Amino acid sequence: MILTAHQSKYLPWLGIFHKIALATHYVHFDQVQYQKKNFLNKNYIKDTNSGSLRLTVPVQTSGRFDQCIAETRIDNRIPWARKHWKSMRLAYARAPFFTRYESFFEEVYSREWELLVDLNRYLLNFFIAELGIAVEQIYMEEGQFVGKGSELVLDMCKKLKADLYVFGAGGRDYADEKDFSHANIALCFQDYIHPEYPQLHGDFVSGLSIVDLLFNCGDDSFAVLMEGNMSQIGAPMERV
Repeated sequence: MILTAHQSKYLPWLGIFHKIALATHYVHFDQVQYQKKNFLNKNYIKDTNSGSLRLTVPVQTSGRFDQCIAETRIDNRIPWARKHWKSMRLAYARAPFFTRYESFFEEVYSREWELLVDLNRYLLNFFIAELGIAVEQIYMEEGQFVGKGSELVLDMCKKLKADLYVFGAGGRDYADEKDFSHANIALCFQDYIHPEYPQLHGDFVSGLSIVDLLFNCGDDSFAVLMEGNMSQIGAPMERV
């Protein structure tokens, strides 16, 4: 089993999908504490002025300092969904594949979501399917994982019987490699090279949401996502 995990994020960037594509099993890491400064409820799309526009889902955090991601509620007193869909339409209406995905996003933003994790998971499942990524999904609440940081990841790997765990690049800062080695669990640290692809509105901007890639590249999105990056563990993919 090749395992990876990530916290629930709104309209994730390309690197998360590359990490998922390297794995056979993906854990929704949503039973950890919600952090305001993380991109759990926000991300960027391309705006019409050759820059990036941040879309933020308002959440209820006042007096809820210890809440986990799975418990975080959306603040629907703010008409965020209408604003996000309007911004997306303005940014991508002329994109080559906008009409293909238009009805899906129109449906997403017409619903009233209560929990951030439900919105994020719904979107993630759609993106994984559209990219054609084959991965088995596991929800953190299904396991009895214990510990913090590297210890928590190691416990998860042991209980799920992982042979290899894929960390993001930041994993190098906290992973205790000796503990994983003693447990006979191999490690891979992702080093994602962001590809360039045709975009609307001027110069290329990297680090945007996956929606930017899908609207602009459609069927070619997965190939672009993997361009110049590891396509499977131990096999670097040549840059085209």
